[in-house]
Amino acid sequence: MKLISSIFIFFLFIQTSFAQDYSDKITLVIHGGAGTITRANMTPEKEKAYREVLNIALQKGYAVLKQGGTSEKAVETAIMVMEDSPLFNAGKGAVFTNEGKNEMDAAIMDGKTLKAGAIAGVTTIKNPIRGAIAVMEKSPHVLMAGKGADLFAKEQGLEIVDPSYFYTEARYKALLKAKEEEKIELDHTENTKKEIQKKPKTGFAKEEDLIFTEGKKYGTVGCVALDKFGNLTAGTSTGGMTNKRYGRIGDAPIIGAGTYANNSTCAVSATGHGEFFIRSVVAFDISALMEYKGLSVKDASDEVVMKKLVERGGEGGVIALDRNGNFAMPFNSEGMYRGYIKADGKSEVMIYKDEVKK
Repeated sequence: MKLISSIFIFFLFIQTSFAQDYSDKITLVIHGGAGTITRANMTPEKEKAYREVLNIALQKGYAVLKQGGTSEKAVETAIMVMEDSPLFNAGKGAVFTNEGKNEMDAAIMDGKTLKAGAIAGVTTIKNPIRGAIAVMEKSPHVLMAGKGADLFAKEQGLEIVDPSYFYTEARYKALLKAKEEEKIELDHTENTKKEIQKKPKTGFAKEEDLIFTEGKKYGTVGCVALDKFGNLTAGTSTGGMTNKRYGRIGDAPIIGAGTYANNSTCAVSATGHGEFFIRSVVAFDISALMEYKGLSVKDASDEVVMKKLVERGGEGGVIALDRNGNFAMPFNSEGMYRGYIKADGKSEVMIYKDEVKK
């Protein structure tokens, strides 16, 4: 018996000794939405505010990784910073539906186990990303929606708030403007002359009627992270479209479309026109190109975002990260709120198209 115990301890020691430490590769990448984001449409005050929140999200998420925490916790921490800010279309800054409600979606995926959790159309969970995590960790399901998801979150002890918590004056005014002009705006939109043509009497806007013009922004937030254990996690959170109807759900909570993670390939979080991202299965396609064709995370991301999506008429961007700390942040719109922080603490926040990773 002692011999068996000794052999077991020996092999455990060997396994532990050879376990790879990724402390020198820990990386966290975030996005806060893409769209027509240009210097001409940005005041110095607003730009400063965006950069400050993005930097806080990076630093808080990085602190988790630096202290030996998991990529899941780092993603949760970074996304919560953006959910709590009215600057982004997630959590506190979520846009309004046609009924005057804030209906939010979120998803998370663990690259080690391929477990995932998502919620859609929730109205009372203060931080939707925590609702998604609860679905992944506390239920046998992947996606919960509406009242059921809100109830589940409450039963799990998550912070529940009155729907009025999500109200912001700017988002409500955007709804009133959209309803007056009978249009559906893609995520939060400011200073937009015309976003979608006047909708048919059915209440639906045809895809060919979509007009992409000045001021359009996809305010979805997301984060991908690599921890010291070599595990990847991806998370995404959004409020969807202004003036959306009929329980419309975008790509953010759809695993493989707006959110995906696999330690063998990469972690991806997307932001853009959800319908295109769903049909193109954007997040998984990037992973598949890496797995089946051997492409790098950069080449795979560029292939999907800058070629495939453009050919199909889809607009937006992604952040993608592999297990070696290599990452990509391609977008085919005018700009994308984005940033990264590496193991050595080097970080950068970018907004415009002419800002490139150094």
